[in-house]
Amino acid sequence: MQLRFLGTTSGSDACPNLYETDRGTYVVQGYKITDSEALRTLHERGLPETESAVEIPKALLSFAEEA
Repeated sequence: MQLRFLGTTSGSDACPNLYETDRGTYVVQGYKITDSEALRTLHERGLPETESAVEIPKALLSFAEEA
């Protein structure tokens, strides 16, 4: 999979970052969710053990609109 960097809302080159792939998808680098209530909700909604979820600021999605 090839990644193309789209943008970040971080001033330190850390997360969050947004990438576009050559497969017509996006890859999001964000803050790992550790809150037990949020994780419980995600799993109740069907998040499998083989997947993960990250938290990003809404402003990061503005880079997807430009792409």
